[in-house]
Amino acid sequence: MAFAALGDHGRAWELLTLINPANHSQSEDAAERYKVEPYVVAADVYASSSHVGRGGWTWYTGSAGWMYRLILESLLGLRLEVDKLHFKPCLPAHWPSFTVHYRYRETNYRIVVTQLPATDGTPSDAMTVVVDGRVQLDAAVPLVDDGQAHTVEISVPGGILASGEGVAPH
Repeated sequence: MAFAALGDHGRAWELLTLINPANHSQSEDAAERYKVEPYVVAADVYASSSHVGRGGWTWYTGSAGWMYRLILESLLGLRLEVDKLHFKPCLPAHWPSFTVHYRYRETNYRIVVTQLPATDGTPSDAMTVVVDGRVQLDAAVPLVDDGQAHTVEISVPGGILASGEGVAPH
């Protein structure tokens, strides 16, 4: 979360790759070393010489909650403020876009976030937010509970490839 807040996209995604429990079971040897469920977040991964790489404290809801917030808020950049969604994504340079289906009470929002490519080594233009074809001047999504389907298109500046970027999220 700290690296995302600092704008170090590469390091933030590299660390997510390291703590992602699914990545600890990609081979039989890795799964045997990790020894815990690959579908829950472990609060600890041991470093002592007799248990290096072994997971512990699984099903610890605090770890899962923080990982959820890391991915949704710090990396994908969604932040709810009363009845508005704000965006400040921290995306890897190789992600051209992603889609989120967001439900606000009884109303569904289909949100497509597109990362504009950097040109000449400089970041691209400022972020734009378009809701149902209308540009939002405050670059936020006003949430209404009208039971209708809404389409949101967000364009975010592309970053300069930082060290560690290009690490594929798993």
